[in-house]
Amino acid sequence: MGNRLSKIYTRTGDKGTTGLGDGTRVEKTSARVEAFGTVDELNSAVGLVLAAKLPQEVRTCLTRTQHELFDLGGELCMPGYMLVPGSYVDGLEQALDGFNKDLPPLKDFILPGGSEAAARCHLARTIARRAERRVLSLSQLETVNEASIRYLNRLSDLLFVISRVLARHDGGAEVLWVHGDKRE
Repeated sequence: MGNRLSKIYTRTGDKGTTGLGDGTRVEKTSARVEAFGTVDELNSAVGLVLAAKLPQEVRTCLTRTQHELFDLGGELCMPGYMLVPGSYVDGLEQALDGFNKDLPPLKDFILPGGSEAAARCHLARTIARRAERRVLSLSQLETVNEASIRYLNRLSDLLFVISRVLARHDGGAEVLWVHGDKRE
């Protein structure tokens, strides 16, 4: 592990560059920085979900997810380094199946909302999709761990399902989309 920060500001980024985990300096606007920065934003959004009152199984799942997202961010900030194994994707799929089994089938599109925790989870879901797009953009320029792309894809699905669980848990209801010509 690298050096721990004892001083938060270093002034090394004042001219628009940042250091990667391997010591390389790159532009803060690079595809790699966009990718791991968006994963960091996603991790913060998951933290916002965790700040709500949640069923214990959701809390356990999302806490594990935060650790895995930190691994993913570490992987992305060090070119050629792999920290995200396929087993992380398998874990998300198992969680997805578990949370989804008791939900009613979808017959309509769902709007973000239903309860505060569900809305927070929907926000995290949309950030997961953006993180996936950023990692895919990076993969067009450099080699990226395929498991990382699959992980983000599956995580956005899991966050959607968890948002449905949370809407019910909090006594709310899913907000169904109504086509424009059928709205009052």
